[in-house]
Formats: sequence, C-alpha cells, structure tokens
Amino acid sequence: MSETSLTSLLGHLPASQDSVAIHNPTNGKKIYDLPQLSATAVAKAVEEARAAQKNWGEVSPAQRAQILLRTHDLLMKNQDRLIELLQLETGKAKSHAFEEVAGAYGAARYFGKISAKALKPKRTKAGVPVLTKTWVEHAPLGVVGVITPWNYPLALTMLDVLPALAAGNSVVQKADNQTALTVLFARHLAIEAGIPDSVWTVVVGNGAEVGNAITDHADYVAFTGSTATGRLVAERAAKRLIGYSLELGGKNPMIVLEGANLKRAADLALAGAFGSAGQLCVSLERVYVPNHLKDELTAELAARTHKMTVGASKNFDMDMGTLAGQAQLDRVSGFVDQAIESGAKIVSGGHALPELGPYFYAPTVITDVTSAADLYRKEVFGPLLDVEGYDSIAEAIELANDTEYGLNASVVGPKREALRVASQLMAGSVNINEGFRATFASMESPMGGMKNSGKGRRNGVEGLLRFTETRTVGIASGILRLPVRAKDYNTMAPLMVLLMKALRRF
Repeated sequence: MSETSLTSLLGHLPASQDSVAIHNPTNGKKIYDLPQLSATAVAKAVEEARAAQKNWGEVSPAQRAQILLRTHDLLMKNQDRLIELLQLETGKAKSHAFEEVAGAYGAARYFGKISAKALKPKRTKAGVPVLTKTWVEHAPLGVVGVITPWNYPLALTMLDVLPALAAGNSVVQKADNQTALTVLFARHLAIEAGIPDSVWTVVVGNGAEVGNAITDHADYVAFTGSTATGRLVAERAAKRLIGYSLELGGKNPMIVLEGANLKRAADLALAGAFGSAGQLCVSLERVYVPNHLKDELTAELAARTHKMTVGASKNFDMDMGTLAGQAQLDRVSGFVDQAIESGAKIVSGGHALPELGPYFYAPTVITDVTSAADLYRKEVFGPLLDVEGYDSIAEAIELANDTEYGLNASVVGPKREALRVASQLMAGSVNINEGFRATFASMESPMGGMKNSGKGRRNGVEGLLRFTETRTVGIASGILRLPVRAKDYNTMAPLMVLLMKALRRF
C-alpha cells in the first residue's frame, strides 16, 4: 500500500499532538507515526457517537443489514489490500492473513443475513390468554465501546463492530496501536458501503488511558485481550452497571485418543498450534497422548516442524511468520528457558531466528514439562506446543481441565469416543478431529470461554442480541378486564383456576 494511502487512512483519526512510531515486525523498519489520543478526546468521540446514534437507530434493521452485505462485498473486493495490511502490521504468513480476511467477510455475510429477522419483535405466550398479549422488542444500547487486540485486528473487529452496528448502536473502537491501519481500512470500506461516518469512530492511544475512557463513557464494552486486563474492564464496567462481554486467554489442550491416526493428529496439532505464530486465543498449547504412543507422536511432530518454512513472504510459501514484537519474543523465550531449567526437554525449535528478522522464533515442540514451570499452566501466546503422556482417558480429561482457562479444546480419534470426551471438557468450544477451525469458522455458533477465559458470547444470534436491551410489551384486551378491586376476585378467581387447569394440558 502506498505512503499516500497510509496517510489518507491516518487522516480519519481525531487530531492529536502526540504520536508513536509503528514498525514492521518482520524487519523492524518504521512504517508511520500514529497519533495518540487523550482520555478527553475519547470522551468527546463517545459523545459525538451518541448524537449520531439517534438517527442510525431509526434506520430499519433491514436497511442496516443491507449495508452489512455491501460491506461484505467490499471486503471481498479488497481482499488483497487487506492481506497486505495484515502482513505489514502483524507479520503473519499470507495463509494466516487470508484466513483472517475470510473470517471477516464471513462475519459481514452472516450478520447481514440474520440481523433483520433476529431484531424483529417477537410474540410471546401471554400469562392470561385472551385477556393479555405480549411481545418482545430489541432496542439498541446506545454507544458500544469495542476494544480489539493486535493479533487478529480485522476478524475481531468485524465480529464485534458489525453486530453492534446492525443492532442500531454507534461504535467507538479502540484499535491497538500496532494494527490501527487494518482497522481504519475496514472502517473505510464500511463507510463506503453506507455506514454514516460518525456512527463508527476509531480511536488509538495508551491502552489503559483510552480503554478506561471508553469504559467510563460507553453504554456497553466488548473487550478482547488478556484475562488480567479483562478483569479490570469488568470491574470498571460493573461500577457503572453497564453490560460487557470479554474474550480472554486460553491454555488450550488437544487429547489424542487410542485409535487415532498419529500422522493426522500431528498435522492437526501443528496447524492448531502455529497459526499466526501461535498468537491466537484459541491456539493449541498442550497435547495429551497415551504414554505408549508419546514417542511416536513426538517423532511425527519433530519431523514436521523441521520441515516448516518460516519467514516473511507475500506468497503462500511460508508456513509461519514472525512474533509481533520484542515483548512477545521475550515472553516466549522466557517460558522456554524457565521450562528447560525445570527439567523440560526441547524436541524441536526452542530458539529465536534473528537471521530472519528481529522477532522470529522457531516453531517449538517441548515435552516433560513439570508443574514447577510457568509453561505448565500459563498461556504462552506463541509458537510452542507441549506434548505429555497419560495413562487413562480419565487422567487426560483431568489434565486438560486442570487450568484456570476454558476457551478451546480439541479431541482427535474415533468419533464416538471423541464425542464422549468432548462433553466432559470445560471449554467454550471443542473441536473433534480439528484444532480450532471447525468451531472458529461457524458464525452461527456462539463462541466464548468458560472459567477465566471470558464472559458472554460472540457469533450467532446471541452475539448480536448482546448489543440490545430487551423490552417486553404487554397489552390488556378490552374483551374481559383483569380484576381491579378485591371483590372482583369473587367472580374471577374461580374462572382463573379453571383456566390454569386447562392450560396444564398444553
């Protein structure tokens, strides 16, 4: 993308005197200077969005849905530019950038197709048939604050921003500094499709300052990020009694069953662990395999990781890209070094690749990790897969659930047994004979975490209706009147008892 195009996108941000330099993670070179907004500027943006929401909320759900479908078409038309931006800002392999773009227009298509029907008033069964009628309406909340991370800036934006807009809200979104251009270009396409300019505002700046300002002024907050920060968002939102949804960390396991094809299991484990260099909330970090099969599976994994291509390329020829920056490199290296000191063994990888770029790290398979290592329970968020053995399926399930998290899980093996195991895993999504893509790609299926992996669900009708207030409307019929005075019950009470007995049959 040309320098002129980058400057044009940055021009859509609110004015600011402060800025930070943003660098390409594949080579460390500066891309541009990004303005940094103050809390005061964010508060002003929320108020402007609130004023714009009044007119947007009066647009019919069907008209809003058509705008989402036009956004879908523009996302597809601009697929190559979006992939280019994602690679520029995140350093991920082209294949993983393509998957993210596909997920983005999948979200636009899904919510564009279902939102109008889902938002229609719905009749409900009245408490007293004939005498009353009731129905439920879904009203927009007002201004929805969306806080998105750097790892999947396009897909996560579409999964939160588009349903919020479809429900009649305006949105103020905090984009991560590292991936602001991707978000700004997505917004540009949505405005071209028909979203009013002031209905979706993007702000950037210091995470705590801007994030707190959004939470302090918006009417709802959708946050994606770490569990630690998610708790702070929840506490701040709770003080104002506003709603929120959180998608947080994960320590996602794969259980390989007896009878599983180990070559296939190895392929699935690597695809689930090393997508976007492991910087994905649903990425696999642990594999549990029967003890007598552990060496064989480990050998299969080692053979495959040694053949993986790692680097920066604009073609579909690299299996994995770079980590996002120095903080990520230090984090992954720290986990590996500390695990080795605690007795773990490196099967493959376990080191940085500075010859490729400043933040590249080898796809790593490790084993014999003890509970003394931080790696045992903490989320790594990098290209690292821990392989451990088990003696019984009950032990495997216990090990898989032995974490504060519950976001994603995988089971590989015969379908019937895998289904039985899946129902015992404490995870918001469980993939059978797949790492994460089967559930991740299902827009109709609610997605979110159990335990400390989140609150609420995105995707599905639930992912749309979280951005609404439910209003129940009831009307009394003029045919017969409900009792008003105590003496009215002399006549009405026996009739109501007969009615209740009759209703029991239905």
